Amino acid sequence: MAEALPPQPLAALVDRLGHRFSEPGPMVLALTHRSWCAENPGEASNERLEFLGDAVLGLVVTDHIFTSHPEMTEGSLAKLRAAVVSAPTLSAVAAELGVGDALRLGKGEDASGGREKASILADAMEAIIGAVYVDGGLEPARRLVLELFGERITSEAAGPGGPGGADHKTQLQELAARRFDEVPAYELRDEGPDHAKRFFATVRLGDEVIGEGEGRSKKLAEQAAAGAALDHLTAPTVATAAVPAPVAPAGSPDTLPMNATNESEQGHA
Repeated sequence: MAEALPPQPLAALVDRLGHRFSEPGPMVLALTHRSWCAENPGEASNERLEFLGDAVLGLVVTDHIFTSHPEMTEGSLAKLRAAVVSAPTLSAVAAELGVGDALRLGKGEDASGGREKASILADAMEAIIGAVYVDGGLEPARRLVLELFGERITSEAAGPGGPGGADHKTQLQELAARRFDEVPAYELRDEGPDHAKRFFATVRLGDEVIGEGEGRSKKLAEQAAAGAALDHLTAPTVATAAVPAPVAPAGSPDTLPMNATNESEQGHA
């Protein structure tokens, strides 16, 4: 008889997903690796759910970026989608969620570090999306995908070489060097457990805080802080503050006291 999935990792993972399953079957299946099935005949693996989840993920991300970025060409949209639904991104999201702790692995795979293998985590993440779709339909699956991948979509769209153009950190560095002859400095802190950590970044020019941001990773937090700093520095009140007021030529009417101007006008009356 197959060993049951440890209830604590499974329950903790479901809580982090934020989806209430009507019954545990789809989620248990999503976490069942083929190595488990090899040691437990009659058990099904997560490969079919992985196939389904891959399609659901692609649909949700494609719909979201198509709607959110009307300025992008078909080629740019394809590039952005490929970056977001890539195996490295999927495995990173799975690691942040703590998927590895809840996997059903064969003894050999478990002993060889299977809970940290990027390929296993990426496949399980797609299977989990498929499980949410099977249990609740498209809308719960859409909410889950956008919750887990939304910040990454934004970052990839604006990241280095991304379809959205140069990244915020590079733009800020260039602007700070050009206008202030300084380099921005970033400070980071984090909160929360490893599987759900949030990072908070502050960016300064000299002693002045010019932007703050947060995200699921250090990179995303710093990008958000740099974006806020750019908004601050390019706002009309800031952008014009360093521009000196035009000086009228000496002796022009604009430099004369009001009563002198009036007296001159009266003398010609």
